[in-house]
Amino acid sequence: MRFSKILLVGCLSLVSLPSFAETVSNLYQVREPVTGQSPEERTQATQRALETLVLRLTGDPRAAQSAGLSEVRKDPQQIITKYGYEAGPPESLLVDFDPVSADNSMRKAGLSVWGSNRPAILGWWLNDATDGSNLVGDGQALAEPLRRAAQHRGLPLRLPLADLSEQIVATAKNLEGTDPAPLKDASDRYGADALLAVHARENDGQWQGTWRLWLGAQREQGTATGADTAALADAIMLAVSERLAPHFVAKPGASTSLVLRVQGMTLERYAQLGRLLDPFGAKLKLVEGDAITYELSGSADQLRSQLALARLQEVPASEVAPMAAVQPPAQPSAGVGAGPVATVAPVPAPSSTPQLNFRW
Repeated sequence: MRFSKILLVGCLSLVSLPSFAETVSNLYQVREPVTGQSPEERTQATQRALETLVLRLTGDPRAAQSAGLSEVRKDPQQIITKYGYEAGPPESLLVDFDPVSADNSMRKAGLSVWGSNRPAILGWWLNDATDGSNLVGDGQALAEPLRRAAQHRGLPLRLPLADLSEQIVATAKNLEGTDPAPLKDASDRYGADALLAVHARENDGQWQGTWRLWLGAQREQGTATGADTAALADAIMLAVSERLAPHFVAKPGASTSLVLRVQGMTLERYAQLGRLLDPFGAKLKLVEGDAITYELSGSADQLRSQLALARLQEVPASEVAPMAAVQPPAQPSAGVGAGPVATVAPVPAPSSTPQLNFRW
């Protein structure tokens, strides 16, 4: 059955289909440590929670002080649905922000938002402490501070099993080296988009860490310090978030109207593509055989980075066949498939709009 016909009848099952990148859970829920439950302490923690959320959504450490967010800073309650306390340790204020209100506030302030579909990161984390070295594995207690730090900074983190074969590979030399090949071979079974290698050392009661990040052709590295492993993990996850965000969040004023055409579509790929294009406000314009065309708004480089998460390949304009103007399939009655089909148009977008072409 052709993709254009499958699209008409399969839309209610999309929510269960897998995607390559990972959707960050609880992106709009923030935990901030507190020293008590007084109104003053709650107010300060709420302000910190707002700053954390803005940084998660924009990747810009200066965004929280944007003039366009002045009213939200004065009264964060307008975008908060609820809050409560967690005993800890440490005791924390748990703040739930309303996703729609928060996103609208960012966009009204002229800030671009990083969607919840983000590259899955496999973290190779080696601790060198006074009592010996340890590769942090998924089932260890030492993994919890790393997960909390990743969640705090809006990053989907996976950890290896840290079995004997992986301990042999994840040496200090390999974690600090510039060649990711040894780690990539050991990482294949985890299906992550990016590799994060961290070598952390305890020194005079402080923790220092050297980190490297590989995402496709992108290479990032840095150092960080913290009073303990939790503080070090948060500092590294913050740095990683700030380095990744520019590849997925358009700079203010950089967004433009774009046309995207993707070949080799199936129903499963339609679901994956829809999640990846969520930050761009994509509108389905044309279905032609196994090709699909969207109109959207964003940065071309940002769009390329997002599509790379699904392993799509860009097609040179010289290899793209002209699109024929075809009539859309007959509209079904209200029910299965009615929503998405309503966006299909019989002709492609104006040729003056820049077009990117990809295939699976």
